[in-house]
Amino acid sequence: MNLDVRSRNHVTQLGRGERVLVLGHGFGCDQRMWRFVAADLAREHRIVLFDYVGSGHSDLRAWTPQRYGTLHGYKQDLLDVLDALGHEQVVFIGHSISGSIGALASIERPELFERLILVGPSPRFINDGDYVGGFERQDVMDLLDLMDRNMVGWAEMLAPLVVKTATRPERVAEMRESLCAGDPAIVRRFAEVVFLSDIRAELPRVPASVLIMQCADDAVAPLGVGDYLLRHLPRSRLVRMAATGHCPHLSHPEETLLHICAELERPVVAAAA
Repeated sequence: MNLDVRSRNHVTQLGRGERVLVLGHGFGCDQRMWRFVAADLAREHRIVLFDYVGSGHSDLRAWTPQRYGTLHGYKQDLLDVLDALGHEQVVFIGHSISGSIGALASIERPELFERLILVGPSPRFINDGDYVGGFERQDVMDLLDLMDRNMVGWAEMLAPLVVKTATRPERVAEMRESLCAGDPAIVRRFAEVVFLSDIRAELPRVPASVLIMQCADDAVAPLGVGDYLLRHLPRSRLVRMAATGHCPHLSHPEETLLHICAELERPVVAAAA
């Protein structure tokens, strides 16, 4: 189906700065999850927000199981948005699975990216030998089975783990509602793609300078994941956050904004000699 990309992915823009920051949301979310940091960033930068097809206010008519059966369909969404807007050398800020999507996009089209800022990224969510991704494979299969049987129960179980804060219960409630939003079949398929993904072999090929932002207590992407990314991404830097949970831009926006702004002031990480 020939749909305008800006309508298909519900592209919105804020700010008037010369530097372009593109914000990619995680699974079970949409671009609204960035609202607590986007307005501040827009004071000095041009902000691009979008929804992956199947999420938020994207055009569901564009979703097909063939295109969105792997992360490459979502990577193409990102590349399509950048091409439609004519942007190059953007700063891509990706949450969770958007970290993997941005990494793959930078490998395919390195000229489009100045740097990547990855919030709670993980190249693989499932434990594998010495690699600790946070979930056993059976945990993931049980999670997917629960989605098939009881989507509301699944969201009620997952939301407090993702947004781990006792001081902002309304943010936990928002995440619970967001996880249940959208077409259940599409949400279920996206969950399978996300939790079974593995881009570890691609990490050494990522050409962009990368900031890894990792929360102190994240059940989805534990501390060892950040260390793994730091070792395998050629041009990377790791910052440990005081924030807890997996969505610091929702639960701890002030600290999230602080680290993003500090990174934007730093020179890009140079390639190894």
